[in-house]
Amino acid sequence: MERLTAVLAGTPVDTSMGLELMKRAGLPAAGFPVAEDPRAQTAFQLLPPADKQAQTELVLRLAMKGGCARALVYCNSMSAAVDFPALSRQLGLPIVTPMDVYREAAGAYRRAAVIAANAQGLAGIERALLGENPKLDLYGACLLPAVLSVEAKEPPEELVERHHLAELAAWFQSCGAQTLILGCTHFPYFKAALAARTSLPLLDPDEELVRLVKEL
Repeated sequence: MERLTAVLAGTPVDTSMGLELMKRAGLPAAGFPVAEDPRAQTAFQLLPPADKQAQTELVLRLAMKGGCARALVYCNSMSAAVDFPALSRQLGLPIVTPMDVYREAAGAYRRAAVIAANAQGLAGIERALLGENPKLDLYGACLLPAVLSVEAKEPPEELVERHHLAELAAWFQSCGAQTLILGCTHFPYFKAALAARTSLPLLDPDEELVRLVKEL
């Protein structure tokens, strides 16, 4: 029988998206949102490092007490703002984050683009990518308003149109980007709508996250 996976995410919405990902993969999971909405999650990420570590440790200990034997952090910006490798060692709990996927993918590109929820997420993805491939040329943008649109369940096609995501992808492509990394776990919500309006390949970490969780 598969072990129970704790899904940590920034808000109840992306927590539910992470749980749905685990469900489709046939992996039992329990959800643990860290904040009530995207703005509160951004505020959490701006706390002093020791406070973020302590609060996240409490959530992970609660998950372990509930029977979770491994964890998936289904939030890019939180993955960047909290030292999860240190918490994994401290608690003896295997933890996967989207940063693991980006580190694996970094060597495949000379130029890449990233859209993230906020600057914390963008900076963390940059560290992960350039740590593995220092020669990578990286372009990026922060799109918290798009995250809020996902939380509000705005139709994906309308969201892509209103936030000019096709135009943004076209600009990245004109700069020579070989892929557009969907650097927020909210963004698969509009992946199909954006893919229909750009020829730039979209890198969605979901499939690789499932593989990494299974390997824990």
